[in-house]
Amino acid sequence: MAKPVMCIVLTQIVLVALFHLCMSSQTKECTSTSSLSPQFYDNSCPKAQAIVQSFVAKAHSNDPRMAASLLRLHFHDCFGCDGSLLLDNSGTIESEKRAVTNVDSARGFEVIDDIKSALEDECPQTVSCADILALVARDTTVITGGPSWEVYLGRRDAREASLIASNNNIPVVSSTFETIVTKFNDQGLGLIDLVALLGGHTIGNSRCKSFRKRLYNHSGNSDRDQTLNQNYASMLQQGCPISGDDQNLFALDYMTPNKFDNYYFKNLMTFKGLLSSDEILYTKSRDSMELVKLYGANEELFFEQYAKSMVKMGNISPLTGRNGEIRRICRRVNH
Repeated sequence: MAKPVMCIVLTQIVLVALFHLCMSSQTKECTSTSSLSPQFYDNSCPKAQAIVQSFVAKAHSNDPRMAASLLRLHFHDCFGCDGSLLLDNSGTIESEKRAVTNVDSARGFEVIDDIKSALEDECPQTVSCADILALVARDTTVITGGPSWEVYLGRRDAREASLIASNNNIPVVSSTFETIVTKFNDQGLGLIDLVALLGGHTIGNSRCKSFRKRLYNHSGNSDRDQTLNQNYASMLQQGCPISGDDQNLFALDYMTPNKFDNYYFKNLMTFKGLLSSDEILYTKSRDSMELVKLYGANEELFFEQYAKSMVKMGNISPLTGRNGEIRRICRRVNH
């Protein structure tokens, strides 16, 4: 009986070693935080982080769903990290809020408005909307039980938005594994980053229409997705019928839906990932499968890499120095 246990232990040791080997191979350029700094507002707005934390705590208390929604805003802004997602439509701006990945899922903009208003009262035209999103992402992760990290600050806000770029850059729930990898690689994010960052789906919800095809017509032959646990699929069908009820919400992590933990990966290993774009991490690539197994077995390693990858993602093409502006209101550019 001891031999299988020993094999499992040795496998985990090998996986951990491979994880650290992969981490050590990432170049300094990939993980650089350029001109951003955790101390950026220490003198100009020393209460900034405390103000953000207080509003995140209030929003989470009022609506537990809001944590995942606020976290998603940083993700969807951050193949650019310039606050462009927050801009409303205007005569010169075609809002990214209308992008296919945002139109039904992006929410929490009123919370960002409230945070910005409080920061403008405390230190006018000092803290950027892009930095607010970065701080909020960290604080929502922490308040739901996840890891903390130093948020590098000093981003400035874009004066324009790109609906086309938002549609093209961010993967959708029907994206293939190859497409998702390519879109992440295009932003300088590797497979380790991809798997860790998708672990953010340990909190939050998705609508029936986002995964219905897996239940009823996966390959165009009125069939179920065979990479979906069939008992789980039957449970989902009770609230997601073949037609109608498009907006019904389902937890991305049905085990611990409001807690930031590693159950997302454990669910994938039992074929209970809600979205096809999640489950393919376990079914389409040996390398991503091994990372799923590693994070499913070791929450500490997942938290460690998630924090590192969030910092890395937050440094994608930030506007700094004299570029961009510090918006007074996050929904529109300064006049």
